[in-house]
Amino acid sequence: MFLCITATVMFLSISPSMQSTIQVTQAEEVPSYAKWGRLAVKTAIDKYPNAKLIDYEYQGSHRRKTSTVEKFKLWLKEDKKEFGLIVSIEYDIATEETMDIKITETKK
Repeated sequence: MFLCITATVMFLSISPSMQSTIQVTQAEEVPSYAKWGRLAVKTAIDKYPNAKLIDYEYQGSHRRKTSTVEKFKLWLKEDKKEFGLIVSIEYDIATEETMDIKITETKK
């Protein structure tokens, strides 16, 4: 019973600071795919320089034997035309060197 009370008091006394620490840590974390997302956006903007990026969605990754393919869906607007792009980036797992980038235009 003494241990239970001590644990409760200790939890209550550090709970507010722990919450703010956890929130700060979560806000500072960068997803593992962020590097590839930036490359996907840059590649799309290079191909469609007059388009504006409206939305971005990470669609996941597919690991192969020595490489990984990261997949993103981008939504762009150029003049009055809105369109989607699927950008697939394959990179070498060991070196993180880009092996291939594929862009496929999609409709809604």
